[in-house]
Amino acid sequence: MKINILTIFPEMFSAFRSVSIIGRAVQSGLLEIACTDIRAFSASKHKNTDDYPFGGGAGMVMMAQPIMDAMASVSAGLPGARRIYLGPRGKKLTTALARELSREAELILLCGHYEGVDQRALDACTDEEISIGDYILTGGELAAMVLVDCVSRFIPGVLGSTESPEEESFSDDLLEYPQYTRPRVIREMAVPDVLLSGNHAAIREWRRAESLRATARFRPDLLDQARLTERDRDILKELKACSSES
Repeated sequence: MKINILTIFPEMFSAFRSVSIIGRAVQSGLLEIACTDIRAFSASKHKNTDDYPFGGGAGMVMMAQPIMDAMASVSAGLPGARRIYLGPRGKKLTTALARELSREAELILLCGHYEGVDQRALDACTDEEISIGDYILTGGELAAMVLVDCVSRFIPGVLGSTESPEEESFSDDLLEYPQYTRPRVIREMAVPDVLLSGNHAAIREWRRAESLRATARFRPDLLDQARLTERDRDILKELKACSSES
């Protein structure tokens, strides 16, 4: 997958592109991440990328011209790219959306700043808007990193295991079960016996039950949309009964 990020702070992505799982994916050729400095396309003498909003108001607005020219330049090399603006009005980034985006060959991400972006640039240069949550950031760079990290996990080979992204939180609208590693006992706290049993069917059943338990405790709202089996519903009833008794 090829991803080009339009930003006025390309230096923010230096470490992001070179370390950990993302860095390995880049080095192995599974992922190509480029940054385009919007400021370089400004027609202003001082390379400004923002100006005061028409109609008044606090803050500054990113100008359309630098973004339009930067997007035209990048799109020429990525003609089939899906063009995304990271902004608070967009549809929320979910596991399902990340999986969908991972099937694209090319993405172009536009990072906003200040009080927002001139609407004409968004109308002319983007296909959609995506939000990473109901809160405000100082800029779209962190949101772009979140999106790239989330999407890259579904690119075959990036994690090294085709099962990993499907077993984690939200993959089936449930939170992930607890994880343990060595030592077996630490400060009188032991790993659950079932995980040491070698009985894979029992382990799968325990993990499913614990996933349901975690979701019911921390994010019960997710249960309304989760794909639950009859066994899942029985487990939830048992958990609710135990909770009522305690």
